[in-house]
Amino acid sequence: MTVEEMRWDLSQLVEKDDPQYIANQLDRAVKTAEQFRDKHRGKIINYSPKQVYDLLNEIDELELENEGALKYPFLLYAADMTNDVAKQLYDKAQQTNMLLNQVTAFLDIELGQLIKAKPEIIESPELAEYKHKLERIKRRIPHMLSEEIEQVIIAKDRNGIRAWYQLFGDWLATRTFEIEIDGEVKTLPYGEIIGYYHSHDRDLRKRANQVVYSGLGKDLLLWSSAIRSVFSDHLQMCKLRKWESPMTQSLIDNDVDQETIESLMKTIEKNAGVYREYLKLKAKAMGLDKLGNWDITAPLPHAPEKKFSWEESQNLVVKAYSDFDEQSGKWIEEMYIRRHIDGEVRNGKRSGAFCSTWHKGQSAYILQSFNGNMSDVYTQAHELGHALHAYLGTRAQKPSNYEIGSCVAETGSIFGELLLTEKLLERATTKEERQAVLATVIDEFGEAAFQVSARVFFETYLYEAIENGEFLDGEKISDLWVKAREKIYGDAVEWLPEMRYWWTMKLHFYLPNYRYYNYPYVYAQLFVYAMYKLYKEQGKNFVPRLKSLLAAGSSKSPRELAAEIGFDITKQEFWQKGIDQFAEFIEMFKETL
Repeated sequence: MTVEEMRWDLSQLVEKDDPQYIANQLDRAVKTAEQFRDKHRGKIINYSPKQVYDLLNEIDELELENEGALKYPFLLYAADMTNDVAKQLYDKAQQTNMLLNQVTAFLDIELGQLIKAKPEIIESPELAEYKHKLERIKRRIPHMLSEEIEQVIIAKDRNGIRAWYQLFGDWLATRTFEIEIDGEVKTLPYGEIIGYYHSHDRDLRKRANQVVYSGLGKDLLLWSSAIRSVFSDHLQMCKLRKWESPMTQSLIDNDVDQETIESLMKTIEKNAGVYREYLKLKAKAMGLDKLGNWDITAPLPHAPEKKFSWEESQNLVVKAYSDFDEQSGKWIEEMYIRRHIDGEVRNGKRSGAFCSTWHKGQSAYILQSFNGNMSDVYTQAHELGHALHAYLGTRAQKPSNYEIGSCVAETGSIFGELLLTEKLLERATTKEERQAVLATVIDEFGEAAFQVSARVFFETYLYEAIENGEFLDGEKISDLWVKAREKIYGDAVEWLPEMRYWWTMKLHFYLPNYRYYNYPYVYAQLFVYAMYKLYKEQGKNFVPRLKSLLAAGSSKSPRELAAEIGFDITKQEFWQKGIDQFAEFIEMFKETL
């Protein structure tokens, strides 16, 4: 496998892989949007159902036409944030997005006015395809502002909260850390040093955590200034838009309701002891009295020190999806063949992993830093689950019906992790291998459901502190993080002092106009684990149900999608099913001790 094969090919997104051509296309996108605005602005209030249908179709066509040129700069920049051409195109694309949002700010406002005046239009047979999209617009009506104010907010954000977000990304991507490995002092980028968090060498794991978080802690002034700005901005927007709480925006964006999320989070609080019990079992498996934070997701000491090559990871992941569904497996394999995955580890690359849907190409692009650890294989299976979602959804839905909230967006990805788990358990020939696989999947659930819940509590504490007039300096924010963390972990883990600065590196806290990013991960974990229990009961008969859910895009609400499978997401009893599946894995792990 060559290095080139581990780099994605972005040229497929555009007719010409040339910076000036792409810049010209971005200018063209703005002009086209202005023509669209001039054609429709001020008239929508009088549109018939047929005219609304034509309007929405026109929007979808424009989005597909401009998608490649808009996506290319963002992916190019994520792949190398130090590249000057990428920086320039990214800045141009951001400017273009701002202009497009300003130009089209009238659209939802006028559709909202139409729906408010004629609510029956939502039920029009001509608009059946877009019914739920219109229902979502109706939900936003009480929080809409005038077109002029919306445009001012968009302009304000570019040099405000969006600038803080870009600074965070640039800063973290260019940080390097010195660490001694095998007697040699190495200077490593963030994306590489975090690979040592999963080293079999316990002392190395510990030192990697100390080096990273002590380093990040030195920049508390920067990180706390960013947090204060982003969170204070949101509270001001809550007042301006009359959102009932800081969570309201995310509930609307994710197409869920307060009752559902409260039920979810209460289930997590009630079951924190289940997770703590596992952490004690893992400490026993590692020969420790108590886990250190550097042990929580670490491999077990007797686990085979397996390193996966790119080819091995590909074969394993493709096999996992193919055995579930042959068509899905072919699509997953296509992602590798078409070089839609960027796995190379390099300086300047954005930290973490993501999957970006390419609607016009009915495909997706994935970025990750592949170090060959089992966790990297799981990350690949996870992101390719997003890609499967994209393959199914883009073939069944137009862009307007593919605005998927994060709760549903994680469904295919987590299910993919469980399919990979099945394959790894099948291949395990020793108790140690089986134990290692189970620890990996349980650790992943523990992080994504329980640790992420601490982030939800943390965000709530931050808003409460601001509203109470407290000044959020770096140490105060760190105190609130520790408070949220202890709500989940209790005394089950020993924490390095530096870990109070963990919040500094989490991208999700700095995202502009996307507050409470984290609870959808908790939702998805419990939802998919409950669904996986159903799959184990129904076997192949379950496959069409999952594919139908993924193909629905955003044409139905999460509550509707769950109901079609037989779930009521407003009840704690449903969420407990996900915890019960988690507990089954823990029992399997316990049997290996």
